[in-house]
Amino acid sequence: MSGNKDWFSELDVTYRHKLKLGNDARIVVMEKGSVQIILHGITHIFSHVFYVPELKSNLLSIGQLQEKGLMITI
Repeated sequence: MSGNKDWFSELDVTYRHKLKLGNDARIVVMEKGSVQIILHGITHIFSHVFYVPELKSNLLSIGQLQEKGLMITI
């Protein structure tokens, strides 16, 4: 999820969805689209990324990154 609309390479402006966060807060997803990230010269495209205008920080799913074959080092 991201609140930065400029990062999206494409958006489905008809998509609307409500989500409940871990702290029981509810947010409205306004659109859904794709974001491109370049890591070590390789372009990765992440689809089904939610655009949530009121987000101040991006939320990233480690599990979804691993499903795409990325290795996560913390």
